Amino acid sequence: MMGYLLLLALVMGVSLYSISKLSRVRDVTHSVILEDNVLLDLHKSLAAALQAETEHEKKYITLQDQAFYDGFLLAWRDFDKSLANARSLARSPELLAVIERIGTLHIGYQTLFDEEATLRRTGTRYVASRYRTMKASTANAMTEALQAMHALVQKTIIGKVTRLNEAVVQAGDVTMTVTASSLVLGILISFLITRSITVPLDRIAKKTAEIGSGVYGPDLELRSLPEINALAQAFNFMSAKLRNVDKMKSDFYALMSHELRTPLTSIKEGTNLFLEGHGGPVTEKQKWLLTIVAEESNRLIELVNSLMDLSKLEAGMMAYNFTKAELPSLVTTAAGEVLPLAEAKKIRIGTDIDDVPPVTLDTERVLQVLRNLIGNALKFTPAGGDVRISVRRREGGVGVSVTDTGHGIPKEHQAAIFDKFRQATLAGTKKIPGTGLGLAIAKHIIQDHGGVVWVESEEGRGSTFTFVLPF
Repeated sequence: MMGYLLLLALVMGVSLYSISKLSRVRDVTHSVILEDNVLLDLHKSLAAALQAETEHEKKYITLQDQAFYDGFLLAWRDFDKSLANARSLARSPELLAVIERIGTLHIGYQTLFDEEATLRRTGTRYVASRYRTMKASTANAMTEALQAMHALVQKTIIGKVTRLNEAVVQAGDVTMTVTASSLVLGILISFLITRSITVPLDRIAKKTAEIGSGVYGPDLELRSLPEINALAQAFNFMSAKLRNVDKMKSDFYALMSHELRTPLTSIKEGTNLFLEGHGGPVTEKQKWLLTIVAEESNRLIELVNSLMDLSKLEAGMMAYNFTKAELPSLVTTAAGEVLPLAEAKKIRIGTDIDDVPPVTLDTERVLQVLRNLIGNALKFTPAGGDVRISVRRREGGVGVSVTDTGHGIPKEHQAAIFDKFRQATLAGTKKIPGTGLGLAIAKHIIQDHGGVVWVESEEGRGSTFTFVLPF
């Protein structure tokens, strides 16, 4: 609102400024039309009246005809009336002084005419040439004064037009400057307003993605608009509730795993004793049933161990023994362990190992990750396929990639396969047994080592799982 009010104030300021300049233009225009142009018309009237006076004056002196005397008086009155109007419209002292000079000269001219006319009527002898010279001199002086009046009026008009043009140009410059400033300011304010909304929403979106991947972290702190802050508070409340639920779930898994491990171990050992004949003779059918019980017990124990590992990893309670170790030797060990399974499935295992420096890691946990990735590659690769393990130096660390020639992972499932209890399957393919915990555990282990893990896959062309551990 403050930003928009500022823009409104700028627009109103420009409008008021434009109105004031337009008012000034109107005043100057009215002044030129109603004063200066009238003065020019009055100048013409004065010049015409002066000419009529001189003509009637000369004819009367020569012919002594009363009609010419009356014509002189009529022209004199027109001159005097126009001069009075000009005097009322004059604004500058210089022009007023010229008008007063014209009036004084006009009175002098009339006086000379009256004196000569009286002398002519009474028959008194006088020097006519003297009066002619004086009247001609006075008339010429009035003509020059009228020309000076005309020049002053024109000068005033030019000055007003010049100032008017300067005012219009200045108003245009100011309007353009303020308009451009308003446009830039409007864009800037719109950008800041948009950014004040999009940046917090982007952080909320990223935080939502983190929570979706099981990483809760600290509460979201935003400095933004009140509505966004209210949304952030509601988001933090939801996050706290989800964190508590996730903790309760982890605690439940840990407790359940701990409570199940002992009875499952007892069942496994008891089954093995029966199979070994310690409980008496065992028939073939009993051996078959006991074998099934032993296999299922092993599966349950493996699931319990995975749940316990995942609970410790999520709670940050997993103990690590970090040492400097060579990743190529761990890859060779893990690949050798699965050779019998690969040969049984007629799958070729190959390695591509570069010379890389040692990294800081927990050998057992990284072996656990390698076994999981290689085991998954064998599990999802059909008979006659290939599994290739490569070790290469990468920016900031050493990377290990496990590539298979299986069916691949649908793109919409690739982001979720590292979540617990999630497995990706292709439509029309047989679901492969598994708990869906291996990749979740591998992701936690790699992240606890300061590394990253990801998958690249294309349906029908296999998958490549890669993790990078820092030097």
